Amino acid sequence: MAISRFDKTQPPGPRMSRCVVRDNTVYLAGLTASDATQDIKGQTKQILDKIDGYLAQAGTSKSNLLSANLWIKDMALFADMNSVWNAWVDPENPPARAWSMSVTWCRPTRPRSFRFSESIRSTPFSP
Repeated sequence: MAISRFDKTQPPGPRMSRCVVRDNTVYLAGLTASDATQDIKGQTKQILDKIDGYLAQAGTSKSNLLSANLWIKDMALFADMNSVWNAWVDPENPPARAWSMSVTWCRPTRPRSFRFSESIRSTPFSP
């Protein structure tokens, strides 16, 4: 059972992998936008683009997502975030989804974050 890790971070930040693949399961870390100057729609699109990239590296796509956890700092931003999500998600294969409002935030300039728990690929991963 091989494990592959993508986008490993280095100190001074936390040591972690943003994407880990084990057998047919892909695990994604909580992701935030790279450009926090964009509005909620722009930041949401950035994150979803990152997710598409990690899933492609792992040999899968958003059509195989099982679950998604979304965190948002201000519920006034929810409709705009949700409009970008709805345009992105596969309407025939939407994942189970939960969202939460977080009043404490380690990066105050980033009003939201996504974490996708698993994505199952149809074929085993070969690095």
